[in-house]
Amino acid sequence: MRILQAGRLSLAAALAVLLGTGLATSAQAALAAEGKVAGNGALLAALQNDPAMPSVAPAGYDVTIVVFSDYQCPYCRKLHASLQQLLRQDRKVRVVYRDWPIFGAASVEAARSALASRYQGKHAAFNDALMATSGRLDSQAIAAAAQRAGLDVKRLKADLALHKGDIDAALARTGRLAEGMNLTGTPAMVIGSYLLPGAATAEMLGKAVAMVRKPS
Repeated sequence: MRILQAGRLSLAAALAVLLGTGLATSAQAALAAEGKVAGNGALLAALQNDPAMPSVAPAGYDVTIVVFSDYQCPYCRKLHASLQQLLRQDRKVRVVYRDWPIFGAASVEAARSALASRYQGKHAAFNDALMATSGRLDSQAIAAAAQRAGLDVKRLKADLALHKGDIDAALARTGRLAEGMNLTGTPAMVIGSYLLPGAATAEMLGKAVAMVRKPS
């Protein structure tokens, strides 16, 4: 998938800018020359616009961040805090959450429960509660997070059963995208049309968003 090869090259350059290494001019040139995912509109649409994926989408947003994460990943928890700060500071960023549970059965259970929480309109609160959980997850910790988020746990279990096919299919689509993009772990983000692997501070995210907004 050439999109990811180009994306990886571009983000290596972008990271130089974000980390303040003084390579801004060459990095921006590299982004302009090779970072855009031209000709891969269908892939971007699949990443950004799957109706089964939870999102925060303020009116008039102009940049989309797609996040691949696992609720047991400590770096994903750090990134979540950075994303929350970015969303408070920038009201024109949309975030699409793609659960990619790669750390075992508890991660899968948490991801499935998070998707099921959408049927109660509680994904944002549940996502926050799961990301605030320290240490390894298990069924008891997931249930406790659901209660803190104000979910009806009995209905959550019913929705998990009732919507099992849709939830499993959504997770499978994300898994195929991640594997096709050669992602090697969580977290990873697609910001606009650029790939940014790993955790990032709110400041780094803000700079990346600003670069995406710059005209080619």
